[in-house]
Parts: sequence; C-alpha cells; structure tokens
Amino acid sequence: MLDYPDHLACIVWFAGCNMRCLYCYNPHIVLGEGDIGANELLDFLRKRVNHLEGVVLSGGEVTLYPELSELCRDIKELGFKIKLDTNGSNPQVLSLLLKNSLVDFVSLDFKAAKTLFKAVTLSNFYDSLISSLQILQGGNIPFEVRTTVHTDLLNEEAINEMAGVLVENGYGGIYYLQNYLHAEQTLGSLNANPKRLDKSILTDKIKIEFRN
Repeated sequence: MLDYPDHLACIVWFAGCNMRCLYCYNPHIVLGEGDIGANELLDFLRKRVNHLEGVVLSGGEVTLYPELSELCRDIKELGFKIKLDTNGSNPQVLSLLLKNSLVDFVSLDFKAAKTLFKAVTLSNFYDSLISSLQILQGGNIPFEVRTTVHTDLLNEEAINEMAGVLVENGYGGIYYLQNYLHAEQTLGSLNANPKRLDKSILTDKIKIEFRN
C-alpha cells in the first residue's frame, strides 16, 4: 500500500528510461530490456483478480512503452485501478491516458530545479515536466508530486525554488520529499551519506512531507 495509497497493488517495472538521474538505484532497469511481455503480465494479473485492487506501472519510464494505452485498457478491463509513476517527459502520452480514462492516479517525479535539471538527469525534459504538471492540474484524477533528495545535488534553495514552481502552477497537494537511500549500484558516484535537508529553512508556501 506504500506504492499505491489505500490500495493493495502489485508493481510492474518497465525497462528503459530517457533520463540518467545520478541517484538512480535501478540501473539494471534503466539500462535493461525487461524479462516479460504484455501477455505474461496479463496472465499474471488474471490470476489475481479479486485479490489485488491495483497495478502500479513504474520504471524506468513507463510512457516510453509504445503500446501503453492498449496495455492500460487491458488491465482496466480486468477490473484493476492503475497508478502511473512518470518523470513527466512525455506530456502527449500522459494527456492521452487521461483523456481516455486509462489511469486512476499519477505520481509525478519532479527531478530538479530548472537550472540543475540537466546536471541531475542528464536530459533536457524540464519544459516537458512542466507541461505534464499543467496537464495533471487540468485533469480530473488525483496525483502527487515527489522529489528524491540527495543534498549533493539538491539543497534547500533548490527545493524552495521547485516548491515555488508548484505553487505558481496551482498545485495545492502535498509535495513529497524522498530522502536518498544509498544502494550499491547507482547511475552516478554519489556520497553514500549526504546530509539531511534543514527543514527549518524550507518554504511554508506549500505543504511538504518527508518519506523515508
């Protein structure tokens, strides 16, 4: 239930990603090709009808999967709710999913402030992220925004800047900050024990909660 609040769910990890976040602890997923196909996944889910309530689609980056809409439709036809974890890099795909009522909840990963985005993710998808945020704001499903924090990459000033962007775009939900948890393999060589954020100097313009 930690991955899909209030719902008993399984997690499906999609291989491949269009970002290379330095703190990522799933390099085998980001750089891999996956182990099963859609038919195997659906067979797995059919056996769990009436036992599970939801399916979390995570990654990697789920929206890179070319048959995502069809897969979501098949999952929903089995009676499952769908939670999507996304880095926001494909607003057109996200818009299509919302338009066709193919997802029920979205976790949007806000990776970094604009000036730090390329350095943290090794990508140029900041504007796409903002478009995805605006699409979710205009949609009719619940969503959350979250950031993984390694203080060698994001300090209090950066978090306050990101919180300000959320407020400017009308986000009124909780901004979740997830402390970096070190793993043996990450995409970048980072300090295993970064200092924690000083909560006393974080903005109060938005509700912030910490995870782990």
